[in-house]
Amino acid sequence: MMTVNEVSKLTGVSIRTLQYYDKIGLLHPTGYTESGYRLYDDAALETMQQILLFRELEFPLKDIRKIITAPDFDRNRALEQQIELLTMKKEHLENLILFARGIKGIGVKTMDFSAFDTRKIDEYAAEAKAKWGKTAAYQEFMKKRNGKEYTDEEDRKLQEEFMKCFVRFGSLREQDPASEEVQKQVQFMQNFMTEHFYTCTNEILSALGKMYSGGGDFTENIDQVGGEGTAVFVARAIEIYCK
Repeated sequence: MMTVNEVSKLTGVSIRTLQYYDKIGLLHPTGYTESGYRLYDDAALETMQQILLFRELEFPLKDIRKIITAPDFDRNRALEQQIELLTMKKEHLENLILFARGIKGIGVKTMDFSAFDTRKIDEYAAEAKAKWGKTAAYQEFMKKRNGKEYTDEEDRKLQEEFMKCFVRFGSLREQDPASEEVQKQVQFMQNFMTEHFYTCTNEILSALGKMYSGGGDFTENIDQVGGEGTAVFVARAIEIYCK
C-alpha cells in the first residue's frame, strides 16, 4: 500500500488532483490510515495508469470515468486502442516537427497546412469512445430495456429487488465467504443480473466485485443496506466464486 503522498511523487499527479479524482468517483483510495490519509494498492495504481493514458489522449474526465467503471470494461482492448491512438498522435507530432524544420530551413514556400490535420486521430478516437460506450453487455442491456416498457414504479421495484441481494449478503457476512451458502448467493445475484440486465459473465462479475469494494457511492450504498463491511465481503465472495 502506498500513501497519497507516495502516489503523487510516483505518478506526478498532485495530491489535490488525487483528492478530486476520489471526489468525482474516478479513482477511490483502497483504504485509509488511522490518521485518515488515503492509501492505494496495486489495483488502484493500475487504474491510475489507465486514467493517465486516457488523459494523454485528451479524454474528458467524465468520459474516462464512464469507460473504466463500465462493468465489462476490457483493459486489454482499451490498451490496444490506446496504443493505436498514441501511435497516430506520435506520427502527427513527427510530421509537425518536420514541417517546422522545413520552415526554419527554407522558409514558407507554399501554404501547406496538411501537417495540422488531426481528422484521422479525431475519427479513431470517436470510434473508440463509441465502442467503449456500447459494449456487447451495454447493447444487451439496452435491448432488454427497450423491449419492455417499464414504468418508474417497476424500475424502482427492480432496483429494490437487486439491493435485497446485498441485504442477504449482509446477513451472511460473519460466515466464510467461501461457504456454500454465500457462494449460492453470489450465483443468485449473477443470475438476477443476467435475467434483468445483461449476461453477467464471470469476467464482468469479477469487475463488479472490485467496483463494489472500491469506495465511493457503490461501497457506501451496499454497506448502508447490508451493514458495514458488506461491500468488501461481497467482493471477496465474488473473487472466490470466479476462481
